[in-house]
Amino acid sequence: MMEPSRNVLGGPLKTCSLDPVTGFYRNGCCDTGPSDVGRHTVCAIMTAEFLALSRYLGNDLTTPRPEYGFTGLKPGDQWCLCAARFLQAHEEGAAPKVHLEATHLNTLSVVTLDILKQYAV
Repeated sequence: MMEPSRNVLGGPLKTCSLDPVTGFYRNGCCDTGPSDVGRHTVCAIMTAEFLALSRYLGNDLTTPRPEYGFTGLKPGDQWCLCAARFLQAHEEGAAPKVHLEATHLNTLSVVTLDILKQYAV
């Protein structure tokens, strides 16, 4: 039996978003596992600035992709981001806000808790 996922604060991992449904496993949580090589573990609240940066960097999160059941994101939506992309956005001055209780503990292997706390809601 698998142990429950933990968040960066050490508590149980909370749901990030069910509308739109997010997470590598599309279960609404920023769960991760061996097949999640991108480490989609940061529960972030999308901003226009972050979405523009992501698009510029080659990952367009705003355009709907119906063939994947993806309706596109808009500012205010919550989404499980790759930890490395979040860190990159932080370094570029465009990081979105973060729900710490819904951000997976494995994020800390890429982003420090101090950095995450700067964006906590």
